[in-house]
Amino acid sequence: MIASRRFLPSINSLTALEAVDRLGSATAAAQDLSLTHSAVSRQLKVLEEQIGVSLFVRDGKGLKLTLAGETYAKSVREVLKNLAQASLKVKATGSRSSLNLAVLPSFGMYWLTPRLRGFYEAHPGILINQSTRVLPFDFQQDPFDAALHFGSQNWPGVNYLPLATERVMAVCAPGFAPKLPLTPEALLEMPLLHLESRPGAWEGWFAQQGLTASRLRGMLFDQFANMSEAVAAGFGAALLPQYLAEAEISRGRVVPACGDVTEADGTYYLVWPKTGDQSEALTRLIDWLKRG
Repeated sequence: MIASRRFLPSINSLTALEAVDRLGSATAAAQDLSLTHSAVSRQLKVLEEQIGVSLFVRDGKGLKLTLAGETYAKSVREVLKNLAQASLKVKATGSRSSLNLAVLPSFGMYWLTPRLRGFYEAHPGILINQSTRVLPFDFQQDPFDAALHFGSQNWPGVNYLPLATERVMAVCAPGFAPKLPLTPEALLEMPLLHLESRPGAWEGWFAQQGLTASRLRGMLFDQFANMSEAVAAGFGAALLPQYLAEAEISRGRVVPACGDVTEADGTYYLVWPKTGDQSEALTRLIDWLKRG
């Protein structure tokens, strides 16, 4: 239920408050909103009278938000952001169905997106909106219909559709070593790059080569995209998923450092909440991925 209209200020008043808080003065807010200084002051005064709480004080010739005003402005900023996103979604989607999907950056870019062309051809009336998420979240709190997930089935309260297993390649820059590819023993002595979400990846890879690797050190990254840039720049060797490694090799940015493609622990899944109604758009995506 929406609150009484007397608690719903105008958009003009709210944007004035947000701009003053963000920019630090009514003068700067007026320039940002293409208004006069007096117009901004008037909007804040109207808002203050409607809320019944002091939101600003005079500071010389300017205005300064009170603690209550700053706190309220932070909430207003979230409301305005959500409203803008909702408006953009409606404008972009039009009369078509839409699906909000949380994606893993590299897997979404190199594995899912190329496959979606076939889905769009089969279902031209459905749009899939994508936003990046690298960790599990609460579907009740975040506005997503489904998500891409890597690892094991450790995300509570969701259904799982396996998409692909993890296959990796050890890669490095073309000039990383005088002679390439390296032996596993030689690679063990080289700088190695690590991904936060893949702890123990190198240890597992070396174990497959019959070597024990412990106390490995090296640069740490939170996403494959950043790590692949560091590999191409020559900072070290890295284990990249096959789909990303092959794309980088084809561009000439990296080369195999040692060995071939190997299996790694973990599976890529499409997950969606067990509770709530499942949209027609999500049902069609699930069915299409099952066939693919």
